[in-house]
Formats: sequence, structure tokens, C-alpha cells
Amino acid sequence: MKRVILIILDSLGVGEMHDSLSYGDKDCNTFANVIKNSKNIIIDNFKKLGIGNIKSLNLEPCENPMASIGVCNELSQGKDTITGHLEISGVVTKVPLKTFPNGFTKEIIDEFESKIGRKILGNCVASGTEIIERLGEEHIKTGKPIVYTSADSVFQIAAHEEVISIEELYNMCEIAREMLVGDNLIGRVIARPFVGEVGSFKRTSNRKDYAIDPPGKTMLDYLKEDNKDVISIGKIYDIFNGFGITEKIKTVSNLDGINKTIEVMKKDFNGLLFTNLVDFDMMYGHRNDVEGYANAISEFDSKIPELLENLNEDDLLILTADHGCDPTTQGTDHTREQIPLIVYGKKMKVVDLGVRNSFSDIGKTVLDLFNIKNDLHGVSFKNDILS
Repeated sequence: MKRVILIILDSLGVGEMHDSLSYGDKDCNTFANVIKNSKNIIIDNFKKLGIGNIKSLNLEPCENPMASIGVCNELSQGKDTITGHLEISGVVTKVPLKTFPNGFTKEIIDEFESKIGRKILGNCVASGTEIIERLGEEHIKTGKPIVYTSADSVFQIAAHEEVISIEELYNMCEIAREMLVGDNLIGRVIARPFVGEVGSFKRTSNRKDYAIDPPGKTMLDYLKEDNKDVISIGKIYDIFNGFGITEKIKTVSNLDGINKTIEVMKKDFNGLLFTNLVDFDMMYGHRNDVEGYANAISEFDSKIPELLENLNEDDLLILTADHGCDPTTQGTDHTREQIPLIVYGKKMKVVDLGVRNSFSDIGKTVLDLFNIKNDLHGVSFKNDILS
């Protein structure tokens, strides 16, 4: 094995887990509910791969799928981006990251305001697009940054790029990142810059995530130590705080991420190409935009043939997710869900991968394919798919 292409369809969960209710999630199934409630979704290429063999999607089963199909449960505590990606990479999070469902404490806000030299707006749980529409005008008049969170472990700071410079916004995030440790450990501090006029604000691609360092050695570290390429496309670099990455490529949209993935696939590399397509989650899941989510799925579906065409004979393609974000449920937060496992290689056997106990089976398998000994959690399915 020389190359693995691992693509995270961010938030494209495929149904409830046994403990979803304990996370406040009922009747969640991101992929199935988007299919059910969309008027124009196209998933013809997903169907050819065998997506219909995921029973929770309630599609016609595929008798001769192109890919091996399964689903993965999550062992980690949480339903956020960091937790999902860490588990995919072999690290199970036993203690959930801190959340602030009623906003941040007075002590945190007082310290933050003192250190940045400005008062803030917000300090509440909110959707990123909703809060800039609600508070954007006051922010422009006062210069106060907008601070908000969600059901996930995030401290988000929104600011208009003409009011607070990108440099100053990033500096505020660095201050918050240094503060939010110990008992107040937050998974990510996120810069959320936007532009535009009142009534037509738009978030920009200058978003930047300040994540915690991975709490243990991940698949990426093992690959890098073995002198393999670990190429990050999209927000993978930020999620892992740069650990284990040998090259990073920024993106501005799902389509840009897909096209850049294909560009790298046309080149010679030896190792892992790791892509995150965030628009599913950021643009559509969190905004309860079913048709937008359906269009994003259809867009990806249309690019699947090109992805397959650019696979070398010994390459492996893995399509999966990191959590759910069902746009048909109440609220705008992530949903605790199983993730799809779609595995394709031109020389690989097509098998039923079943229901896996952990996302970490993915990372374990990647390292197994490269014959890299490791101490990661998970059970490899390498022997199931090798001819």
C-alpha cells in the first residue's frame, strides 16, 4: 500500500447510537433525513458504491456494490469535531471536553475582556449566522467582538474584518486559547470573521481554529514518524494543531476541497491524503438548511467518478464522517450518530464491514495497510478487504 485517501464528509451521520438520547438527540439521522426531506437530492454514485446497504438509510440494498460498506459507533464521550477526528485517528476521548450551555462564566468573560481591552457582545449559545445578523450592527457601532458557543466545546469570536482586523481577531483567539485550560478546557477556540452590510453579512474563509493538542499519539504521528506523507486538505491541520502533518492545503468550500484532493491524487506521494469537507456541517447542518445539505451531497456525488478515476491500482479510498448534524431536528447543534464507512480500492475485495465498535477501526486499518506497528485503539479490517 502506497496511498490512502481519507475524506471526512463533515457531519454526515447515518443514525442514532444507543446513547444518543443521553446527548439530547432523538430521531437523528443526518443522511437519511436529508434524503427523505429533500426534493432534488442525487445520490446515484453513492448508490453504486453501495450506500443502500447501510440499513438505517432505508434505501434499496445494492446487490453488487463497488465498495465495502459498514458503519462505526463512537466510543468517545462527545459529539464534536475534535472528538470524532481523534477517534478516527485512534485516540478515544474518555472525558468529554467542557461545554457551556448557558454561556461562559462571569470569571471567564471578565478575564477575557480585561486581556483584550474590549467589552464583548453575546456570551450565549447561538448559530454563527444568526448571531452576526442579530448583533452585527451593534458590533460595528461599538467595536465589541461577538463571543458565543454551542452545545459543542467551542469558544467562538466573530468580528467584522473592517472593524477588528484579522490580526487582532487572531490575537484575541490566542488569548482565549491560553485561558481555556484545566477545569475550563475547551476543544476549540474559533475565529469567525465576516464582511458585508447590515442585512447581508457573510462569513469569510479567514476562519481559524485553535484546537487543543491531541491528548495522545495519533495515526498521523505514526505515519509521519515512518517518513510517510501526511497531507492535510481543509481544516484537518487545525483540528490536529499541526501534529503529524507534513503538508497543509487550505480550502474555501467543499468543491474547492474536492478539486484540491483530486489535484493531489494526480501527483506522486507516499502516505495519507486526509481531507475534511466542512460545508456539510458549517453551511447547512448548523443552519437547518435541508436543501443546501442535499445540494452539497449531490455535488459530492457528482465528483465520485472523478475521485475513482484518479485512484492508482493500489490506492485505497475511505469516505466517512465525524459526527452528525441533522438539519431536520430541533436546534442547530451536532447530533450523536453512527458514521458511514465506505471503502473502495481497485484491487480490494468487496465485503460487508458490518457495525464497528469504534471510529478508531479506521486509523488502525490505515496503519495496518502501511505495516506500521502501533498502540492505537481499534480493530483493523485490513485482512477483510485485501484480495
